[in-house]
Amino acid sequence: MLFLILKTLGIIVGIIVFYVAMGYLLPFIEVSAKDDGQRKEIPIYIYTNGVHTDIVMPVKNDLQDWSTKIPFNNIKSKQVDYNFVGIGWGDKGFYLDTPTWADLKFSTAFKAAFWLSESAMHCTYYKAMKEGDDCKIIMISKNQYKDLVKFVDEKFDKDANGNYVLIPTDAVYGDNDAFYDAQGKYSFLDTCNTWANDALKAAGQKAALWTPTDSGIFQHYK
Repeated sequence: MLFLILKTLGIIVGIIVFYVAMGYLLPFIEVSAKDDGQRKEIPIYIYTNGVHTDIVMPVKNDLQDWSTKIPFNNIKSKQVDYNFVGIGWGDKGFYLDTPTWADLKFSTAFKAAFWLSESAMHCTYYKAMKEGDDCKIIMISKNQYKDLVKFVDEKFDKDANGNYVLIPTDAVYGDNDAFYDAQGKYSFLDTCNTWANDALKAAGQKAALWTPTDSGIFQHYK
């Protein structure tokens, strides 16, 4: 019995060490941007709150009007003069039940790590974006933006009429954000930052080969 316990602990420690090593090394392998030959005229941003990365896009242009999908009426402020919307995918339990790290419960972390909970989209409106260590602008073409919009749109759950499914909750972060049900299961292999990294790949932009962290993305945009 002791041997089995030690063997199990050894396997668990080995998996953790391997995961940490891959989480550190693989982000250094860059997936290069793809030039489609079109003019880079649409600004998008990558924005991190220090833990996870959002993809920030114009609220409206001639290719997409996000306010029809993510109504201003679903945010507390009800204001309509926002110019950008940030969208991130993540674990529903983390988003709704863990406003700070101090509120993190073992059950929430365990479920998130091992595909046992639902996922959600966190959508935040902004009036302006300011570049800095936590926010980088990327100029992309119209075709690349279409690919990005398709990637993001497909991650939302939709009702019978094709509308995004709002999550009724008071656990929002401010007066300019809302949560929606999402496709997929969060895990230690498929994190919020992995999703944002894949969104950049879908848009033909620089990205890490794989990364579970925001730093794995931002190191390619210094």
